[in-house]
Order: sequence, then C-alpha cells, then structure tokens
Amino acid sequence: MTATHLTAGFMPLLDAVLLVVAHEKGFAHNEGLALHLVKENSWANIRDRAALGHFDVAQMLAPMPIAASLGLTPLSVPMIAPFVLGLGNNGITVSADLWRQMRDQGAPDTIDPASHGEAFRKVVEASPRKLRFGVVHQTSSHNYELRYWMAASGVRPDRDVEIVVLPPQYLPGALGAGGVDGYCVGEPWNSVGVAGKSGRLLTVKDKIWSMSPDKVVGMRADWAEENPDTVSALIRALYRAGLWASEQAHFDEMAAIMAQPHYLNAPREIVIRALTGRFVLGHGAEAEIDSHFVPSAHNANFPWKSQALWYYSQMVRWGEAPQSPTNADIAAACFRADLYRAALTSLGVNLPEADYKSDDGFFDDVPFDPQKLEAYISSQAD
Repeated sequence: MTATHLTAGFMPLLDAVLLVVAHEKGFAHNEGLALHLVKENSWANIRDRAALGHFDVAQMLAPMPIAASLGLTPLSVPMIAPFVLGLGNNGITVSADLWRQMRDQGAPDTIDPASHGEAFRKVVEASPRKLRFGVVHQTSSHNYELRYWMAASGVRPDRDVEIVVLPPQYLPGALGAGGVDGYCVGEPWNSVGVAGKSGRLLTVKDKIWSMSPDKVVGMRADWAEENPDTVSALIRALYRAGLWASEQAHFDEMAAIMAQPHYLNAPREIVIRALTGRFVLGHGAEAEIDSHFVPSAHNANFPWKSQALWYYSQMVRWGEAPQSPTNADIAAACFRADLYRAALTSLGVNLPEADYKSDDGFFDDVPFDPQKLEAYISSQAD
C-alpha cells in the first residue's frame, strides 16, 4: 500500500513531541502516513505557510486557528484544530534583576502565581521605566495567559508594561541581553533562560489555567474536508504517540530524540526537565511540577470547544476581535471534537460525551462558564 505523504510544520518546542514521536517511532507509518516534518523559526511562518498550503498540517498555537477563522491574520482562511498536542508546557521567566526586585517585595521561593503577582505589581508601581515582556506571538496562549496573570494581579498590560513578540528560541538571548525583563514561552526555552541567562522561572501555565491546551494540530478547513481519511489517520497516530510519550520508561529516549539538532538542538538534561517535572527554577530554587506537560492523560488531546471560547474571550478583552454571537460560534467551531471522536471510536477510547466543560480552574478563582460567555467578557472589561 502506498503511504499518504503528509507535510507538517513545527517549531523547536517540547510540545512538538507527539508529531516527532509519531514519525520517529512509526505510529504515522502504521496508519499509512509518510509524515514529513519541517522545522520553522517563527509562528508567523507557521501561520502563513499553513494558510498558503505549504503545510498540510502544522503544530499551531491553540488560538491560531481561531484567529485565522475570525479574519485576524494577514492570510486569513478558515482553519480547524481536531487534536490538542497536550496540556501545559509554557511558563513565565524573569531576569535576575527583576527577580531580585520581586524578592525585595516579598516574592517567595515557590511557583505560586498569586504571590508572585502581588510582588510583581509592587515592582511595576515603583519602577522608573515601563518593564518589557516577550511572548511568542500575539494570538498565542502565552500572550493571553501572561496578560491574564498580570491583569488579575493589578497590572494592566500595554498601559503598565510593554509586551513584544519574538520567536521562542530568541527569548533567552533577549533576556540575557537586557532586551526584555521577562517572557512567557514553552519548554525548553524557560529552562534555557534559567540555565544560561540567570533567569528565574516564576510560574507555569498549569498554575495559571489548570489542565489547559497550549498547542494544537491545525489545518485548513477545506483541506480537512477534502481529506477526511488522512485526518483520521493522523489523529490515531498522534493519539498513540501520546500514550507512548506518557510512559516514564520512555522519557530518556524521548529526551534524546528531541535534543537532536533538527528538533530542539538543546542539551538533553535541559529537555528532560519538562518530561519529568523536576525543574531548576533558578537562584537556588527547585520544584517538582508533575502537571507541567501532560501529553495524553486527562483527555489532554480532546479539543474542547469551551476552551476555544476562552481564547476568543481574551481576543475580545484585548481589542483584537469584536464581540458577537457569530464570532463566538466561529471560534467554537474551530475545535473539532467531532473529528476527534470519529477517528478514535474504533479504538475503543473512552471519549467525552460533551463538547463543553465548565470546570477549568484559574489561579484567581474566577469561574469561566462558556454558557455565560457575554457576562464573562463584560466582567473583564477595564
């Protein structure tokens, strides 16, 4: 049988691991796919090449298909996400100087976002200049979660601090050169900033928004409609890759694979921190973070429409998209739980019956109910 050729774009980040494992361990081949992985150097390139059809599918920032479908991107075409590449994986790292100032304001040797937020607010209020933070893309979970943490801590993004966009792999260097005071990024680039640039890992995604998605497999909606069998085969391959990646016995091999130059090009001992959850935070502190990156458990790969709606709520909150029932419907429709179920039913997987859930937990204990979206958005208005 001739294999179906499939080109997939990815960024040098740990949560590309399911695409890599699907290729390296033969899960894609077993589904009749010849998976060709193409490494890119910016999310803008991923976005544009996927829109142009250079990539059949791509590792994408979870909000990216939503932004494209809402017409918020330069080459806007409807896109979908039928598979989530795991939960968690990003974090907030600050410079040694900013950490010293935060310690002076009472920041503890923990990863608690509330305590650090209080100390950060005091530093911002006393600072003679506007602090600058880096994120990987405007329509990214990193941008929205960083803003959420700041705003809930009493710091207004854009007014009180500056937020700029840089590719993930450039952020540690920008921190070391003084170009940014902190950043939000996925692994291994927090650990690289800690190890090589004297950064301090403040907190991680799961502590801000527990069990939440960061990256997805995204694709053009028209391509998915034309290639339903290929989409199903890819979902099955990635699901099996996630099960393999969840096994502790595979962590060493997985770290060695991902450390290679054509993937992360980072030291194995740095890569494995996020897999094991044993983190060096910097400045003498360490932490066990079991839920930092979840590749398969807790329905990690299921594309919840409610989580798509939270990202949409943040696009509205920060002035990127107008609020309307039509736009909310477009956002929810991007996360294709139906395709996920269709692909995995034959495997006997225990699948969620609903497309929405309302038990997502945020660090400030403000509930998000997707059935009360308009009220939630109104409550966040400045």
